[in-house]
Amino acid sequence: MSYDLLVFALEKAPDTREEFLSWWSETSGWSEDHSYDDPKVSAPKLQAWFLEMIKTYPAMNGPFSSEEFPEDDSNVTDYSVGKDAIYAAFAWSKAEAAHEHVFSLAAKHQLGFFDASSETAAVWLPDGKGGLKLCHQGEPSDTDDSDA
Repeated sequence: MSYDLLVFALEKAPDTREEFLSWWSETSGWSEDHSYDDPKVSAPKLQAWFLEMIKTYPAMNGPFSSEEFPEDDSNVTDYSVGKDAIYAAFAWSKAEAAHEHVFSLAAKHQLGFFDASSETAAVWLPDGKGGLKLCHQGEPSDTDDSDA
C-alpha cells in the first residue's frame, strides 16, 4: 500500500462531491491514449507542479526518473500522469511530509488537491489568496479505499 495524493486541473474536475468522485472514478481508470509517466501530456500548471515535485520526490518511472536510486531512498515516488490530473503514490513513511509538500505546491501552482488516502477523501481548491480551501469531504464512516 502507498500514501496517495492527487493534484488536478480546475477546468476539468467538478467541484461538487458526488460529481467529483464520479470524475475521479473515471479518471483513475487511466484510459487516456498515452503513457502515464511523462508530464508532457499534462496541462501547463500540472507540468510545472511535477517538475518542482520531482526535485524532492524523484519519479520512479518515465523520462524524468533516474537510472540509479539508493536502495533505501523512500522519497522515490510513483506518479501516474494524466492530461488533467497527476496521482502520486508515496511511501507511508513519507506521508506527513509528502502531504505538506504536495499541498503547498498545489496552492503555489493553483491546482486542486485530493487527499485520496485520508478517511474523509478531502478535496481542496485554490482560495484566490495563494492558498487552498476545503471544498468538500466525506464522513470517515462512509469513505473507504474504493471511493478514493
